[in-house]
Order: sequence, then C-alpha cells, then structure tokens
Amino acid sequence: MAQFQQELSHHYGPQVHIIDSPFLNGLLAKVCHPDCFQPEINRIVEVLYTHLISLTMNNEFDREQFTQETRMTAMHPEQKLHGHRLSQNQKAVSVNLARAGTYPSHICYNFLHYSLAAQNVRQDHIFAARMTDNKDHVTGANLGGMKIGGDVKNAHVIFPDPMGATGNTMVTAINHYKQHIEGPAKKFICLNLIVTPEYLKNVLGAHPEVVIYALRLDRGLSPKAVLEATPGQYWDQERGLNDKQYIVPGGGGFGEIMNNSFV
Repeated sequence: MAQFQQELSHHYGPQVHIIDSPFLNGLLAKVCHPDCFQPEINRIVEVLYTHLISLTMNNEFDREQFTQETRMTAMHPEQKLHGHRLSQNQKAVSVNLARAGTYPSHICYNFLHYSLAAQNVRQDHIFAARMTDNKDHVTGANLGGMKIGGDVKNAHVIFPDPMGATGNTMVTAINHYKQHIEGPAKKFICLNLIVTPEYLKNVLGAHPEVVIYALRLDRGLSPKAVLEATPGQYWDQERGLNDKQYIVPGGGGFGEIMNNSFV
C-alpha cells in the first residue's frame, strides 16, 4: 500500500506547514469546482477546518499529563487512566476576518472549547476589505471595523482565512494586534485552505515568526521548470496570482459563495 507524507516538502521555512492529505485534497477540490454552492460548500468547509484546527492544536499547543478515573475504576480502584492531553489552561483567540473568514473562525472557536477552559477561549471580529488601484491591483487592506474582546497576552491568536492570496489583509490584521492590543501573544497562527507563494512571501516578510498551516499551495502561473522544482526553490519566480491578484488555479470567490452574497 502506498504511504503518504503528512506535509508537502518545500523551501519556505520550518514555520510553513502545507498539509499533504489525499482526503482533504479531494474535499478542497470539490469546494473549488464551479458547481459547488450552498449548502454543500459550508458543509465541506466545516470538515476541512475541523481537520486543520485539530492538527494545528496538536502541533502548536502545550501538553500536560493527566490521571483520571474511568467507569472501571470502581471495580479496579488501583487502575486509573494516564495520558497526555492539551493543557486546558492556555489561551486562544480565533479571529473572524469577515467575510470569508466568518464561518471558518466560528468552526475553530467552537472546536477550541473541546480542549481549553471556556474562559480562555475568545472570538474576535474584524471587517477587512481589499484596497485596489485603478488597475485592480491590491495595494493594501482596510480594516473597516472590529470587535476585539480583550488582550492577547500569552494567547495563541488564530486567523482562519480560507484564501491566502496577497497576504495584505493578514499582514494588516497582525499589525493591528501587535500595535494596538495588549500582549505579547504566544503565537500568531494563520489557517488557510489555499496559499500562494506571494502570500507566504508577504506575510513572512512582515512577520517572520508567524506560523502558517494550509491545505494547498497554488502557483499555477509559474514557469514550467519552476513548477517541476520543489516549492520555494525558485520562490522569486513562482506565481500564483493573476493580474487582478486572484489565485490560480484557486477556487474563485469563497467569501461570496460561503455567504450566498454576490457583491
């Protein structure tokens, strides 16, 4: 039987994790198909982000030893369950980068409660929009409004944003937390379904310590020789964005389809 590695090999740095899962790859391909709309897209996105946040927590969160009774302890008092689990006392914030990130953030926020104490889990909300010039080139991101519920001192700050295209929104959001919200955070973690080489370069150039998890790397507009090389080997020649800075092959406007709002 063929064996599959869990992460794609690349040269983007140790903090970039591109998950290599045939199961998740197949589901993500369904989401990107032109016939995928509501309610199927949100059902699949829930599965994708449930796997992504679970993997991220296992890799990035602290662990603790535990001992507890089971239903068999009454019959065998000397035998208890011993093991390792995620430490329940650590803090986490899931950030909703509206609108494509709204449902993914809610999925991650709910999932965090399975392992962490409820008072240590929070969801923040930021309304972000692309800023473009007269040629539709992205020049930055505008944070139009936000609801941030406290500090991020020693917290894992998680950004579940499906499409990692230019990285401008992510850079701007992380800037805001670093500059305006009491910290420091323990980690900033980006959870993307798809990323481009341009996104990775922009985000890591601005915030080298950020951890990035993604299910797919799209660099479809790169030269053939570059595509045949290990991702990141010729990073400067890789291209995953078209002239309007949409991802290729990508999946189109996830925010529109996930919200059934085509504006």
